Amino acid sequence: MKKQAGVIAALFVSFSVLGIIPPSVLASPDTIETGRLLAILLDSGRGVLAANQPLINDASKGDKGFTADVFEKQLQEKFKARSGVDLANLASASVPARAKTLLPELVETSKQTVTKNQALINKSGVGYKGFTPAHFGTQAASAFSAKSGVYLKQTTTDGLLRNPNNKADDYEAAVLKKFADASYPRQGDKIFGEEDRVLLPLFYGKGCLSCHGEPKGEMDISGYKKEGAKEGDLGGAISVKLPSK
Repeated sequence: MKKQAGVIAALFVSFSVLGIIPPSVLASPDTIETGRLLAILLDSGRGVLAANQPLINDASKGDKGFTADVFEKQLQEKFKARSGVDLANLASASVPARAKTLLPELVETSKQTVTKNQALINKSGVGYKGFTPAHFGTQAASAFSAKSGVYLKQTTTDGLLRNPNNKADDYEAAVLKKFADASYPRQGDKIFGEEDRVLLPLFYGKGCLSCHGEPKGEMDISGYKKEGAKEGDLGGAISVKLPSK
Protein backbone atom coordinates (compact mmCIF):
# COMPACT_ATOMS: atom_id res chain seq x y z
CA MET A 1 0.00 0.00 0.00
CA LYS A 2 2.83 2.38 0.88
CA LYS A 3 4.52 1.60 -2.44
CA GLN A 4 1.25 2.27 -4.32
CA ALA A 5 0.75 5.59 -2.55
CA GLY A 6 4.33 6.53 -3.32
CA VAL A 7 3.83 5.87 -7.01
CA ILE A 8 0.65 7.96 -7.10
CA ALA A 9 2.34 10.78 -5.21
CA ALA A 10 5.21 10.74 -7.67
CA LEU A 11 2.75 10.97 -10.54
CA PHE A 12 1.14 14.00 -8.90
CA VAL A 13 4.47 15.75 -8.69
CA SER A 14 5.19 14.97 -12.35
CA PHE A 15 1.75 16.18 -13.43
CA SER A 16 2.09 19.37 -11.41
CA VAL A 17 5.42 20.11 -13.11
CA LEU A 18 3.68 19.63 -16.47
CA GLY A 19 0.94 22.00 -15.40
CA ILE A 20 -1.74 19.31 -15.40
CA ILE A 21 -2.39 19.47 -11.66
CA PRO A 22 -1.75 22.69 -9.70
CA PRO A 23 0.44 21.84 -6.66
CA SER A 24 -1.72 24.00 -4.38
CA VAL A 25 -4.78 21.80 -4.84
CA LEU A 26 -3.33 18.29 -4.72
CA ALA A 27 -5.59 15.81 -2.97
CA SER A 28 -4.43 12.88 -0.87
CA PRO A 29 -3.06 10.01 -2.96
CA ASP A 30 -5.71 7.64 -1.54
CA THR A 31 -8.56 9.92 -2.60
CA ILE A 32 -7.25 10.29 -6.13
CA GLU A 33 -6.49 6.58 -6.44
CA THR A 34 -9.96 5.62 -5.24
CA GLY A 35 -11.53 7.98 -7.77
CA ARG A 36 -9.25 6.68 -10.52
CA LEU A 37 -10.20 3.08 -9.84
CA LEU A 38 -13.93 3.87 -9.78
CA ALA A 39 -13.68 5.69 -13.11
CA ILE A 40 -11.75 2.83 -14.70
CA LEU A 41 -14.24 0.29 -13.35
CA LEU A 42 -17.21 2.14 -14.83
CA ASP A 43 -15.43 2.46 -18.16
CA SER A 44 -14.48 -1.22 -18.04
CA GLY A 45 -18.19 -1.99 -17.76
CA ARG A 46 -18.79 0.20 -20.78
CA GLY A 47 -16.11 -1.82 -22.55
CA VAL A 48 -17.88 -5.08 -21.77
CA LEU A 49 -21.08 -3.67 -23.26
CA ALA A 50 -19.17 -2.56 -26.36
CA ALA A 51 -17.65 -6.02 -26.81
CA ASN A 52 -21.10 -7.61 -26.55
CA GLN A 53 -22.96 -5.02 -28.64
CA PRO A 54 -23.21 -7.25 -31.75
CA LEU A 55 -24.72 -10.00 -29.59
CA ILE A 56 -27.13 -7.64 -27.84
CA ASN A 57 -28.30 -6.20 -31.17
CA ASP A 58 -28.70 -9.60 -32.87
CA ALA A 59 -32.35 -9.60 -33.91
CA SER A 60 -32.27 -13.33 -34.73
CA LYS A 61 -31.64 -14.41 -31.14
CA GLY A 62 -33.87 -14.36 -28.10
CA ASP A 63 -31.98 -15.41 -24.99
CA LYS A 64 -28.47 -14.00 -25.50
CA GLY A 65 -26.95 -15.58 -22.40
CA PHE A 66 -25.55 -12.18 -21.46
CA THR A 67 -26.46 -12.39 -17.79
CA ALA A 68 -25.18 -10.37 -14.85
CA ASP A 69 -22.79 -13.19 -13.94
CA VAL A 70 -21.38 -13.34 -17.48
CA PHE A 71 -21.00 -9.57 -17.40
CA GLU A 72 -19.21 -9.69 -14.04
CA LYS A 73 -16.64 -12.23 -15.23
CA GLN A 74 -15.79 -10.13 -18.26
CA LEU A 75 -15.75 -6.98 -16.12
CA GLN A 76 -13.22 -8.51 -13.74
CA GLU A 77 -10.97 -9.42 -16.65
CA LYS A 78 -11.11 -5.99 -18.28
CA PHE A 79 -10.61 -4.15 -15.01
CA LYS A 80 -7.63 -6.28 -14.02
CA ALA A 81 -6.03 -5.76 -17.43
CA ARG A 82 -6.32 -1.99 -17.06
CA SER A 83 -5.71 -1.46 -13.35
CA GLY A 84 -3.77 -4.51 -12.23
CA VAL A 85 -6.34 -5.02 -9.48
CA ASP A 86 -8.06 -8.40 -9.10
CA LEU A 87 -11.61 -7.75 -7.95
CA ALA A 88 -11.92 -11.41 -6.93
CA ASN A 89 -9.10 -10.92 -4.41
CA LEU A 90 -9.74 -7.34 -3.42
CA ALA A 91 -9.12 -7.94 0.31
CA SER A 92 -5.43 -8.58 -0.34
CA ALA A 93 -5.02 -5.93 -3.05
CA SER A 94 -2.82 -2.87 -2.53
CA VAL A 95 -5.58 -0.32 -2.90
CA PRO A 96 -6.98 2.30 -0.49
CA ALA A 97 -9.37 1.03 2.18
CA ARG A 98 -12.12 3.23 0.79
CA ALA A 99 -11.73 1.64 -2.63
CA LYS A 100 -12.17 -1.81 -1.10
CA THR A 101 -15.63 -0.73 0.00
CA LEU A 102 -16.69 1.27 -3.05
CA LEU A 103 -15.46 -0.96 -5.88
CA PRO A 104 -17.69 -3.92 -4.91
CA GLU A 105 -20.64 -1.52 -4.63
CA LEU A 106 -20.05 -0.34 -8.19
CA VAL A 107 -19.71 -3.93 -9.40
CA GLU A 108 -23.04 -4.76 -7.79
CA THR A 109 -24.91 -1.77 -9.22
CA SER A 110 -23.38 -2.53 -12.62
CA LYS A 111 -24.65 -6.10 -12.44
CA GLN A 112 -28.07 -4.84 -11.38
CA THR A 113 -28.11 -2.59 -14.43
CA VAL A 114 -27.51 -5.58 -16.70
CA THR A 115 -30.19 -7.56 -14.88
CA LYS A 116 -32.69 -4.71 -15.16
CA ASN A 117 -32.21 -4.68 -18.93
CA GLN A 118 -32.52 -8.43 -19.52
CA ALA A 119 -35.95 -8.19 -21.18
CA LEU A 120 -34.59 -5.61 -23.58
CA ILE A 121 -31.35 -7.49 -24.25
CA ASN A 122 -33.21 -10.72 -24.99
CA LYS A 123 -35.94 -9.23 -27.18
CA SER A 124 -35.94 -11.02 -30.52
CA GLY A 125 -36.93 -9.50 -33.83
CA VAL A 126 -35.37 -6.16 -32.92
CA GLY A 127 -31.84 -5.08 -33.81
CA TYR A 128 -30.85 -1.88 -32.06
CA LYS A 129 -31.97 -2.18 -28.43
CA GLY A 130 -31.02 1.21 -27.04
CA PHE A 131 -28.70 -0.45 -24.51
CA THR A 132 -25.22 0.73 -25.43
CA PRO A 133 -22.08 1.48 -23.41
CA ALA A 134 -23.39 5.02 -22.92
CA HIS A 135 -26.80 3.81 -21.71
CA PHE A 136 -25.14 1.34 -19.36
CA GLY A 137 -22.74 3.95 -18.02
CA THR A 138 -25.48 6.48 -17.28
CA GLN A 139 -27.70 3.94 -15.54
CA ALA A 140 -24.96 2.24 -13.52
CA ALA A 141 -23.39 5.53 -12.42
CA SER A 142 -26.74 6.95 -11.33
CA ALA A 143 -27.60 3.84 -9.31
CA PHE A 144 -24.16 3.78 -7.69
CA SER A 145 -24.31 7.46 -6.76
CA ALA A 146 -27.74 7.05 -5.20
CA LYS A 147 -26.51 4.14 -3.09
CA SER A 148 -23.04 5.32 -2.13
CA GLY A 149 -23.27 9.11 -2.07
CA VAL A 150 -20.29 9.28 -4.43
CA TYR A 151 -20.73 11.56 -7.44
CA LEU A 152 -20.13 9.45 -10.54
CA LYS A 153 -21.24 10.24 -14.07
CA GLN A 154 -20.36 10.28 -17.73
CA THR A 155 -20.04 13.75 -19.16
CA THR A 156 -18.99 15.49 -22.34
CA THR A 157 -18.79 18.83 -24.08
CA ASP A 158 -21.98 20.64 -25.05
CA GLY A 159 -21.22 20.05 -28.72
CA LEU A 160 -21.27 16.27 -28.21
CA LEU A 161 -24.00 16.07 -25.58
CA ARG A 162 -26.82 13.65 -26.33
CA ASN A 163 -28.23 13.04 -22.84
CA PRO A 164 -28.91 16.29 -20.95
CA ASN A 165 -28.42 14.43 -17.66
CA ASN A 166 -24.75 14.12 -18.56
CA LYS A 167 -24.17 17.84 -19.11
CA ALA A 168 -20.81 18.99 -17.71
CA ASP A 169 -20.67 21.37 -14.77
CA ASP A 170 -18.27 24.30 -14.93
CA TYR A 171 -15.41 22.32 -13.41
CA GLU A 172 -15.88 19.39 -15.78
CA ALA A 173 -16.16 21.71 -18.78
CA ALA A 174 -12.81 23.28 -17.91
CA VAL A 175 -11.10 19.89 -17.57
CA LEU A 176 -12.65 18.65 -20.81
CA LYS A 177 -10.91 21.53 -22.57
CA LYS A 178 -7.59 20.23 -21.23
CA PHE A 179 -8.41 16.71 -22.45
CA ALA A 180 -9.31 18.01 -25.91
CA ASP A 181 -5.88 19.57 -26.36
CA ALA A 182 -3.81 17.54 -28.81
CA SER A 183 -0.94 17.40 -26.29
CA TYR A 184 -2.96 15.46 -23.71
CA PRO A 185 -1.93 11.76 -23.70
CA ARG A 186 -4.27 9.49 -25.70
CA GLN A 187 -2.86 6.23 -24.42
CA GLY A 188 -3.38 4.79 -20.95
CA ASP A 189 -5.69 5.99 -18.20
CA LYS A 190 -4.24 9.48 -17.72
CA ILE A 191 -6.58 11.02 -15.17
CA PHE A 192 -6.92 14.62 -14.02
CA GLY A 193 -7.24 14.76 -10.25
CA GLU A 194 -7.29 17.48 -7.63
CA GLU A 195 -8.93 18.03 -4.26
CA ASP A 196 -11.83 15.54 -4.17
CA ARG A 197 -12.38 15.25 -7.93
CA VAL A 198 -11.09 12.90 -10.60
CA LEU A 199 -11.83 12.84 -14.32
CA LEU A 200 -10.87 10.07 -16.72
CA PRO A 201 -10.86 11.13 -20.40
CA LEU A 202 -12.71 9.04 -22.96
CA PHE A 203 -11.31 9.16 -26.48
CA TYR A 204 -13.10 7.72 -29.48
CA GLY A 205 -11.90 4.33 -30.63
CA LYS A 206 -12.69 2.65 -33.94
CA GLY A 207 -15.75 0.97 -32.47
CA CYS A 208 -17.27 4.33 -31.55
CA LEU A 209 -17.18 5.77 -35.04
CA SER A 210 -20.17 3.89 -36.43
CA CYS A 211 -22.32 6.21 -34.30
CA HIS A 212 -20.04 9.20 -33.76
CA GLY A 213 -17.87 9.30 -36.87
CA GLU A 214 -18.34 10.43 -40.44
CA PRO A 215 -20.13 11.58 -42.42
CA LYS A 216 -21.01 14.35 -40.02
CA GLY A 217 -24.73 15.01 -39.83
CA GLU A 218 -25.78 11.58 -41.04
CA MET A 219 -28.26 9.82 -38.75
CA ASP A 220 -26.77 6.95 -36.78
CA ILE A 221 -28.56 3.77 -35.72
CA SER A 222 -29.86 5.42 -32.53
CA GLY A 223 -31.44 8.35 -34.36
CA TYR A 224 -28.82 10.98 -33.49
CA LYS A 225 -26.72 12.91 -35.97
CA LYS A 226 -23.14 11.72 -36.23
CA GLU A 227 -20.57 14.20 -34.94
CA GLY A 228 -17.94 13.53 -37.60
CA ALA A 229 -15.40 12.40 -34.99
CA LYS A 230 -12.14 10.64 -35.80
CA GLU A 231 -10.29 8.00 -33.83
CA GLY A 232 -8.47 9.66 -30.92
CA ASP A 233 -10.82 12.64 -30.69
CA LEU A 234 -12.22 13.45 -27.26
CA GLY A 235 -15.59 11.85 -26.66
CA GLY A 236 -16.09 12.83 -23.04
CA ALA A 237 -14.99 11.80 -19.56
CA ILE A 238 -15.99 9.88 -16.48
CA SER A 239 -16.23 12.24 -13.52
CA VAL A 240 -15.90 11.25 -9.86
CA LYS A 241 -16.32 13.39 -6.76
CA LEU A 242 -15.69 11.76 -3.42
CA PRO A 243 -17.48 13.19 -0.36
CA SER A 244 -15.53 13.88 2.80
CA LYS A 245 -15.29 10.87 5.03
